Amino acid sequence: MSEGHPSNHALPQGHDIGQSLWQSCVDQLAQELPEQQFNTWIKPLSAQVLEDFSKVTIFVANRFKLDWVRAQYSGRISTMLEKMYGQPVLVELAITPRETIVRVTSTTQTAELVSPEEGITANDANPSGLPKNRINSMLTFDSLVEGTANRMARAAAMHVSTIPGHLYNPLFIYGGVGLGKTHLMHAVGNRLLADKPSSKVLYIHAEQFVSDVVKAYQRKTFDEFKERYHSLDLLLIDDVQFFANKDRTQEEFFNAFEALLAKKSHIVMTSDTYPKGLTDIHERLVSRFDSGLTVAIEPPELEMRVAILINKARVEGTEMPEEVAFFVAKNVRSNVRELEGALRKILAYSRFNQKEISIQLAREALRDLLSIQNRQISVENIQKTVADYYKIKVADMYSKKRPASIARPRQIAMYLAKELTQKSLPEIGELFGGRDHTTVLHAVRKIGGERQQMTELNQQLHILEQTLKG
Repeated sequence: MSEGHPSNHALPQGHDIGQSLWQSCVDQLAQELPEQQFNTWIKPLSAQVLEDFSKVTIFVANRFKLDWVRAQYSGRISTMLEKMYGQPVLVELAITPRETIVRVTSTTQTAELVSPEEGITANDANPSGLPKNRINSMLTFDSLVEGTANRMARAAAMHVSTIPGHLYNPLFIYGGVGLGKTHLMHAVGNRLLADKPSSKVLYIHAEQFVSDVVKAYQRKTFDEFKERYHSLDLLLIDDVQFFANKDRTQEEFFNAFEALLAKKSHIVMTSDTYPKGLTDIHERLVSRFDSGLTVAIEPPELEMRVAILINKARVEGTEMPEEVAFFVAKNVRSNVRELEGALRKILAYSRFNQKEISIQLAREALRDLLSIQNRQISVENIQKTVADYYKIKVADMYSKKRPASIARPRQIAMYLAKELTQKSLPEIGELFGGRDHTTVLHAVRKIGGERQQMTELNQQLHILEQTLKG
């Protein structure tokens, strides 16, 4: 996240001071964020601070939470640490390893964190199992389940992979966490390499690009940096929203962008929002992002979730009955990553107990997930979360006030109450100030219909659902 080489004059050396810096950041976030958000996403985090304070590595429990923390909070954390320290601080996210081996050759170099679980490294070495171009050979177009949620993005990505450097350059894919954006990018890289093995292809997360810019400044190795990025035939870069507030990184990415387009190379990017929705990104860069084709990936609809489960079960060598797939798909709605997690639990439970897969077995295997949903997602919880998100009072959910700034969030809360709880329409109406069930039905149909048409609303609902499910 940082872009300079910080000095260490602002704080004394030492592990305790580093932890104090991190704790101050956590305390500040506790004051700024709603309690539920803080307890769910920030409180479980731990951090490791280099002795010269040049880098903070934040450890997150799993890949899903890592993506969510990166998308929702990493920019704020980076800004906050820089303000507290008085110098830029490089912030990186990593999966919490069962055993972490830390090797630091000097304080001006990056520590290498080796996780036996996922082979995650915090330096510029490749993750285990991935070649130099960082393309995952398992993520192909064939292994991606197609549905209305990703059809346009998939078609555009296939076109790019077969005729790179022409139409849809750059290709900008956006959507929420765990919907398949990264899968699509790897699929583009795999298809191009299959057709033209000599192509220079690189998949990289924006976080790594920022880190590379920092290192180039620190080590004065910009010739090597430009040689690496400006000579590519295809650049696949994930989560460009991570460039927010990083002027030097944005300048270098702009230069790389222009150089690649000039030589008819292709650029594919992903983000959690559409180009003009990006904040703290230079306007000239946003206009470049928006100059090709911008496509969204939506949360998968029910039928697509069912197909994903059946398909992924087959890859694991197991046939999942359709009725079980429907049961799981109805209870796991957020994204593909959550579906995969549910499937792994079911398969493990089935093998361990030597029982065939059934709805009852799925219910037993997922009982923790289902009980958490049932316990945590109450109508009152929904009302508070939606009120916090749209910055209105919880009391407005029950009031008779009708201005759009209140009525709209109230309808969204009613919609979520119907989607995420077992309450009937009359029960929901009663909890919204004694409203008639027809009022709730109107809200559910209205928001449900608009969700299909309005990408921004769909993203807002996706964020709310993720927050509520923790």
